[in-house]
Amino acid sequence: MKVGIAGIGFMGWIHWLAWQKVPGVEIAAICSRDPLKRSGDWTAIQGNFGPPGEQVDLSGIACYENVEAMLADETLDLIDVCLPPGLHSQAAVAALQADKHVLCEKPMALTTASCDEMLAAAEASQGRLLVGHVLPFFPEYAFVAELARQETYGTLLGGEFKRTVSDPTWVAGFFDSTVAGGPLIDLHVHDAHFIRVLFGMPRGVTSRGRWRGDTVEYCATLFDFENPAYVVSACGGVINQQGRPFTHSFEVQFEKATVQFDFSAFADEAESMPLKVLTQDGQVLRPDLGDGDMVNAFVAELSEAVAALDNNQTTSILDGQLARDAIALCDAQTRSVKSGHSEPP
Repeated sequence: MKVGIAGIGFMGWIHWLAWQKVPGVEIAAICSRDPLKRSGDWTAIQGNFGPPGEQVDLSGIACYENVEAMLADETLDLIDVCLPPGLHSQAAVAALQADKHVLCEKPMALTTASCDEMLAAAEASQGRLLVGHVLPFFPEYAFVAELARQETYGTLLGGEFKRTVSDPTWVAGFFDSTVAGGPLIDLHVHDAHFIRVLFGMPRGVTSRGRWRGDTVEYCATLFDFENPAYVVSACGGVINQQGRPFTHSFEVQFEKATVQFDFSAFADEAESMPLKVLTQDGQVLRPDLGDGDMVNAFVAELSEAVAALDNNQTTSILDGQLARDAIALCDAQTRSVKSGHSEPP
């Protein structure tokens, strides 16, 4: 399978590293407006995890200045869309109209309307649309999702989820609703998607938050489900203290156990409270979930995408409708912060 990566920023770099470890795949092309990146100088790339960008060898790889030129390359099977979120829908629709397969990095798009346009384009295309929500492939999140699927400790009762970053000054347009979408669309969407995976689609959300301009900067949300046993909440966004670039955590309750996890990257070092299972009979179980290398989750995600395309199989985690639902939830949370009332997704 020949892959073209559209967009060489932080996510394009992480995908570049991950694709190297996926069997049966060749990165055949990249696309970037930046001539330095087209020359292989990726040293300016930075993010909140993984290694910094490096000088890369692009010999034998087609380097395009724009997506249109990349889509004219008939050798490419899959377009990996790692562009800024505001460009996701436009690039994905164009690729699908060219009958390419598409893996679109999260968030799927900035609005539910744009997501619907992507789904319609996929329906009319010979290509397939997958959306790269990587969180379910992180070992801690994959572990708790498997417990839910297997009902290892009985049925789900609820969960609390947190995802907070310091002000991401290295992301251009982060708070612009037309560029990155802000903390809900670009950050919390991970947890909105995972909540949707675990519990289904809520019937409403009640959110309280604060604003930066016309974008929600930080909020807390209570999710309302048809099942009255579910108690599900999430909080997160941006804080203005640069000493903690990133943190995420969860506590998920089952009938017979509670699963707890917390990770924070501080300016001086990272600290983790590894996943633990607290059982009904008083045990504290500490499963071995690997070395914590976040790039491995992307390897698992991309491998899932390739397997689904190679074998013409469905993939529930990378499903476009599921990703659309996550954007609908984020939109409802913004409306709830604005209205002060519960809002339907």
